[in-house]
Amino acid sequence: MSTRLNEPGGEVRPTDLAPLPFVVRKVHKELPGIFTLEMEPSTGQFNFRPGQFNMLYIFGNGEVPISISGDPQQPACLVHTVRAVGKVSAAICDLSRGETLGVRGPFGTNWPVHEIAGGDVVFITSGLGLAPLRPAIYHVLNHREQYGKVTLLYGARTPDRLLYHRQLADWKARWDLRVEISVGSAGPDWGGHIGVATSLIAGLEIDPEQTNALICSSERMMKAMAEELNLAGLPDERIHLSLERDMKCGVGLCGHCQLGPQFICLDGPVYSLDRVRPLISLREL
Repeated sequence: MSTRLNEPGGEVRPTDLAPLPFVVRKVHKELPGIFTLEMEPSTGQFNFRPGQFNMLYIFGNGEVPISISGDPQQPACLVHTVRAVGKVSAAICDLSRGETLGVRGPFGTNWPVHEIAGGDVVFITSGLGLAPLRPAIYHVLNHREQYGKVTLLYGARTPDRLLYHRQLADWKARWDLRVEISVGSAGPDWGGHIGVATSLIAGLEIDPEQTNALICSSERMMKAMAEELNLAGLPDERIHLSLERDMKCGVGLCGHCQLGPQFICLDGPVYSLDRVRPLISLREL
């Protein structure tokens, strides 16, 4: 868990407040307007937990919170998948090999990959939501013997909007991972499922006492996913989601991400549904 800066004994790391320079080593265009950047940590390695995020800073433009999307077992390479939706994120996506950006972090809570070991795991996501979920998938596959059945349900608007095409193909080829993909619409050459991501949940056989679900998508979609999981018998405390509302500073000072008594950059972004259901159900929060 993250430590609040105003808690007694709370420690502030240098990287909490001042960005460190990272050198871009590779830029890969995933989809139109979506790029994956691989960066070299200035300290030689960058340790993080699946589900955490960084504040990425472009000199002269500002900074934005972006979830880490790389492999936790590869600390020598920091990976972020970024969508160009504003001035700062567009500037990040325009970076080239050898250029520099600033990094503060890591911040936030993590997917409970250690706590759920020994049981079945269902990853459910859509669109760009696969990026924040990918470090947890990496962890589970890197320690596959510690888990039961592992399933990934992934939805996109069309087949050409699927993220990480090559990796999805590799995952589908594994015997120890079930991958189900659905798209909203497709041409005649698409032989897969058509429908929203939630429609894949009905085909699951879930043992409510042995299964945990990790979900990441828009809030509206995550609510729908949670409803389907509840219908399948999964209780709220076994449903884990990532909220990324309006984070600005990463250290709980600006208040932009406050959700009732929660500061998402400190208390989240990963929550069990039973902790936040009363809050995300209120329209004004």
